[in-house]
Formats: sequence, C-alpha cells, structure tokens
Amino acid sequence: MDGSAEPRIKEKRWKIDFEEEMIKKWESEDWWKFDPNSDRPVFVIDTPPPYPAPVWHIGAAVSYSMQDIIARIHRMLSYNVLYPIGMDRNGIPIEMYVEKYENINMWEHDRTEFERLCKNYLDQWTEKMRQIMKRLELSGDYEENYYQTDWPEYRGLTQLTFKILWDNGLIYEAERPNNWCPHCKTTIADAEIEYKEKDGTLYYLKYKVKETGEDLIVATTRPELLFGCKAIIVHPDDDRYKHLHGKTAIAPLIGREAPIIPHKEADPEFGTGAVHICSFGDVTDVRLFRELKLEPVRVVDTEGKLTEAAGKYAGMTVKEARKAIVEDLEKEGLLVDKKPIKHKVPVHERCKHEIEIIPMKEYYLKQTEFLDTLRKYAEEMEWYPEKYKQHLLNWINSVTVDWPISRRRYYGTELPIWYNKKTGERFVYADGKYRKPWKELPPELPEGWNPEDVEGEWRTLDTWMDSSISVLFITKWMRDEEFFKKTFENGTKLRPQGYEIIRTWLYYSLLRVHQLTGKRAFEKVFINGMGLDEQGRKMSKSLGNVIDPFDIINKYGTDALRMYIALETSIGENYRISEQKIQGAGKFLTKLWNIARFISMFEPVDERPELTPTDEWILSELNKVRDKVINYYKEFDFHNAALELRKFTWNVFADHYIELVKRRARGEEGFSEEESKAARWTLYEVLRQLLLLFAPIIPAITDKIWRELYSEESIHAQQFPERIEGIKDYSELTEKIVEFNSTVWNTKKKKGIKFYEPISGIEIPEELEPFRKDLVATHQLQ
Repeated sequence: MDGSAEPRIKEKRWKIDFEEEMIKKWESEDWWKFDPNSDRPVFVIDTPPPYPAPVWHIGAAVSYSMQDIIARIHRMLSYNVLYPIGMDRNGIPIEMYVEKYENINMWEHDRTEFERLCKNYLDQWTEKMRQIMKRLELSGDYEENYYQTDWPEYRGLTQLTFKILWDNGLIYEAERPNNWCPHCKTTIADAEIEYKEKDGTLYYLKYKVKETGEDLIVATTRPELLFGCKAIIVHPDDDRYKHLHGKTAIAPLIGREAPIIPHKEADPEFGTGAVHICSFGDVTDVRLFRELKLEPVRVVDTEGKLTEAAGKYAGMTVKEARKAIVEDLEKEGLLVDKKPIKHKVPVHERCKHEIEIIPMKEYYLKQTEFLDTLRKYAEEMEWYPEKYKQHLLNWINSVTVDWPISRRRYYGTELPIWYNKKTGERFVYADGKYRKPWKELPPELPEGWNPEDVEGEWRTLDTWMDSSISVLFITKWMRDEEFFKKTFENGTKLRPQGYEIIRTWLYYSLLRVHQLTGKRAFEKVFINGMGLDEQGRKMSKSLGNVIDPFDIINKYGTDALRMYIALETSIGENYRISEQKIQGAGKFLTKLWNIARFISMFEPVDERPELTPTDEWILSELNKVRDKVINYYKEFDFHNAALELRKFTWNVFADHYIELVKRRARGEEGFSEEESKAARWTLYEVLRQLLLLFAPIIPAITDKIWRELYSEESIHAQQFPERIEGIKDYSELTEKIVEFNSTVWNTKKKKGIKFYEPISGIEIPEELEPFRKDLVATHQLQ
C-alpha cells in the first residue's frame, strides 16, 4: 500500500503574511477571553500598561511577548486567564511632549485646552500601540477588560482610594523638605530619582576659626549653598581637627558663624575631611539639620534660582550663582584650590534635570509603618528569578520617610479636595465618579459652606498612585464584588515587569493594595531583563541604536522574533538584540513548516495501531521532552523549554525518526499495511504534540499547521498533550540510534555512496536489534 499522497499543506513555505491571517482569525474567536462563569482556576496577569509613544522600543516588544507566552502557557494548563491590556496615559511625559511640539508653556496655557492637546496625541499613539501589540500576537483582552489610566472610571477609582486612605488617617498634609524638579516644577518621590555620574568640580573654601584665627579649609561641589551653611562637621577620630571640636567657623564672603561639630557622618578621606552642612544640600544635610536641631535657610526656590538669602546673587540660576560666587571667592583669596571630580548627581528620571531639595507643603501617604508587612510579602511571593527579591527588600530597607503624593502638574488625577477660602477648612469627597475640583464642585458640600467661597484643588496625584492600583482595577474592586472575589481573592495573581521599576510599580502596588484591602497584591512576580544592542549597550536615541520592532517583524515575522526571545533570553537576565539570531530563529520556522508539509503527504490514521519499537522509541523520547517542557513552562522558563523542543524537533525527530520511517510510512515493499499505519500515526502524533508544546512561543505557525491538519478549532483553545501510555520506553537508546545513523551516513559519504544506495559490511549493534527492519530499509544495509 502507498500511504503517501499530495501534501494537504499546499504552500511550500511559511510566509509572514500567514501571521496576519491568524491574527484576524483570533480576533473573531473567544479562546483568549476570560470567562467569569467558568469553574477553572483563575490566573490573573497584571500586565504593565505601556505609556503610548510615537515609536515603540524592541525591548518593550520582547517584554510584552514574554508576558503573552506566560498567558498562553496558563490557558493550555487549563487556567481561566484574565489578561487585560491597558495604557498608562497620565503624567509628565505627555505634558513635556505637548510643550515641545506645540511650542507652548503649560503654565501659560489654558488648562482645559492643554489637557485636550495631551489627550489628542495620546489617542493617536494609543491606537498605533494597540495595533503593534496585536501584530506582536499578544493575546490580551483589548475589549471587555481593556483600560486606560486617564479614563474617568480609572481616575475616579484613584480618587476614591485617596478618600478611603484619608478617612483612615493614612494621608496628611505637611511642609517638609522634598525632592523638587525645577524643570518640571513639581515635587517628586525618592523612587523617581536616578543618580547620574557627572563631571564636576570640588572647590576648597577658606573658613576662619573664630577662636584661634587659623584657616579651616572645607571642600564642596556646591559653593552656591554657602548661604545655607549652619555647621561644619569633622570626624571625631580625625586627629587634624580634634582641637577644633566645639569651636566656631566663620564662613567666607558672608561672615556667618557656624559651630564645628564632631560627627561620624564626616568622611576623613573626602576633600579635607571638614564638611559644611547646608540647608537642603542633599538628604544627608536634611537629616543632620533635623538631628542637630539647626534652623534651615531656604537658598534655592522652585524656579531653580537663588533666594533673597543669597544677597546680591538672588535671582541667579544655580549655575549662574556658582560661577559668580567662585569668581568672588577667588578675588578675595578665599578659594584655595579646585579639582575636577566625577560624582553622582540626583536627577529626575523623567526629564533628566538635576533636582533640588526644597521645603514644600504637600500631601503625604504614610508608608514607614507598613515596611515590616511589605518585607513579609516580599518573602512570601514566588519570584522568577529569585534573585530579584533582594532588590525589593533593599528598597524597602532604604525607605525612611513617607511618600509625597501631590504633584504640581496638569495631566493626571486631581486630589479630590475642596477648600473653604473663608474658614480655611478642607473637604475631601470621592464616590468613584471622576471630578476635577479646580473646575467643578462636589455633589454636596459641608453644612454652612457657601459655594462662592469654595476653591478646588488643582494639583494632581503622583502617577504611581494610579498605576499602583492596576491590579485592583482589572479585578473590579469596589465595582463588581463577585468578579473581585473570583479573580483577586481566589485567583493566582502574577505581576510581570522589568527590574528597573521594582522600587516603584511593584513596591507601590504592594503598599497600596495592602492599605486598601489588607491583602498581598500578588502570589507570583516575573522579572524580565533589559534589551541591549549587539555590543551590550543600553539602547538610546543618543547612541542611535534603538530598533523599531516593526522593522524586525516586517522583515522576519513575529514568530521568528518570539522564537528568538525564547531561545536567547534567560529569566531575568539582560539580553542582546541580534538581527542575525532573529533571522536564525526564522530558519527553524522553515524547518517546522517543512516537517509538517512532509507529514501532510501521508494519509492520517485515526485509531492508534500496533506500534513498532521504532515508533515506541520516538514516542518515549517525546514523553520525556513533554514532561521537561511543561515543568519548564510552570516555572516560566520558556528559554529551556524552547531549547529542549528545538533540539528534539530538529536533531531527533526530523534527522532520525523521520529518516528511519520514510519507507515504512510510504508502504514500500517489505512493510505491511499495519506497519505503515503505525509510522503514519506516530508521525502525526509527534507533530501534534510538538505543535501544542510550541504553541505559546510561536502561536501563528503552530495554529496555521494545526488548522490545516488537525482541527478547525484553534490550537490555543487546546490543553497541553497527555503522556502517551502503553508503550515500551526505549528512550535510553536515543544516543545509540543517533550514533549508529550518523556512522552509516558518514561512512557512505567517505566511500562516495549516495545515502539511498546499498552498503555492506555494517553490523547492527545488539541493543539496536528491535529497530533492525527500519535501520536496514533506511540505510539499505546488505
């Protein structure tokens, strides 16, 4: 009997166009949807809502593809997966963009009109980003559970959380030193600060000791803060200065007296070992002012200019004042030296401008009293990989003050507060409906308040106040009790994200969810690494090495990119984007297509026939691979899963089993119909299982082949395959089979014998006797 025919897969090659064909099919199906009525266990993915932008980074494409692989894995593990797609649309990035490209100043523009401009740009970019995400084959929910953080529903929930925490005494207003960005004109939290290494100058200033008349040289990088100097500290064990403990130093140029205090905070190795402590110079200065009970002087204002406390230098920018003061110190002989220095400078992570510490009246969320609980949560959560748990613990251990949550910006969620201008009273109101206090009144006012005397708050909340409740929004907290119970309370919740936002998004989410629900936000945390260029450098516009994912997709296809991601990225490790390796991953897709097309030439066999030892060998090897891959998937390790699958598919199944059974599958002379059926059934079964196991990683090609050969229903609506039972395990002979085949092929090559021609003088090892018939037929052994 001839078991072969025309291939049912007509196309000779896998085409990128097929991906878009599959994406369109998926959009009309519902296997990716969360089913609130299902009894299956629930798996919630709190996907990071990306910030819409004109161009997306390939590193982001890789990160979101990883999250999609996780979603697909869990559907095939029988979970009911809630995988919403969201967009983070609040905050400074869009404000800066509108100011730049509309050539306007936010503070001089009508707020309503400015917000309209922000929204217009965001709407354009959001739609483009949604299309990019779909083209990346992300199987998230873009419909029923889609969200945007600037939606009235989302902002309304954020305002409601503010009121709940206010009522519980966890939010308060106070004036205290804050990180201030003069460029963005707003307070920022410690978590929004980056430290950039910059070139600077260490200036050596000449103080005079009042009691002895001797010079005391103090080194500083910021001589403009001289006007805020209230003390000089030296290390208690520094013998150079022991005789000056308790004496008085007179500051150059201004003649102000400052006590010389022994303190362990002074570093004898830095500069001269004598350090002047200035109001709001840095966090150490702030702490020491508080500890030493010194009266601070405000030297820098919110515009980044010196105040009246700086005398003739008032009104100058920090850099202008530094230059002028250094010139005057030199003229007076009060600058004894200056040396170049590399030092770390705090900058705002958003705009990259240097920050100042300025006393401001802001609203704060209590956090220090919750740190022990957050440490406990960090220990309880499952981390993938484990090493990033310490990153969170390190951040928790660094927190010493409460979180300033009010921001002096426009495009964000306003604080839901109204003030009585006559009495100075404050009214906090929120019911879940979004309101703009600066332009509308609440539905009710306290008794005795005249609406004409009411002024609404204009400031917005830190955008992390919005983002940190994403898991509550997607599980419908305070909106759908049954849905919330099913997803948040009874589901397994995963937070996938980059390591660079552990101290912000993950930390704030754990804090806020605990404060609002008394529960831990997540059971599992998946941390992905960062995409670098081929030289190992971070991708940036300045280096000109940013890769647009669309360029890669249009050239090689999404499945090729996803296969590359799985093969090349280990959990939590940085990875180098290599176009050559993406192209290489695409070659495997061609191999898989060719395998499937070859198998499709054979007539399928419905019922499992009696199998030969060769069939049992490949099926037992497949069982081992299946077990390993599913275990890897459960640990979010699709890197090793992909390596295992590729190795088996190419190096074992294609190179050896298919070669061993070609003749038998065709029903050539010497093989019975039952033996031919066994080969054909096994070919289809191995391919079927491989497609199912590969499906989370390369969803388009696997679904295309699946629908051509197995079912009209999507492969993504299936579960992972079960082990094949009732077979003898020959998997321990795999190396022997591979070795024997390779030996025969190499021998033929050396002797100039074609692979399909007979050869004599080769003995089949005793342990391979069960496979004699296939070995003899394949190699034409005489």
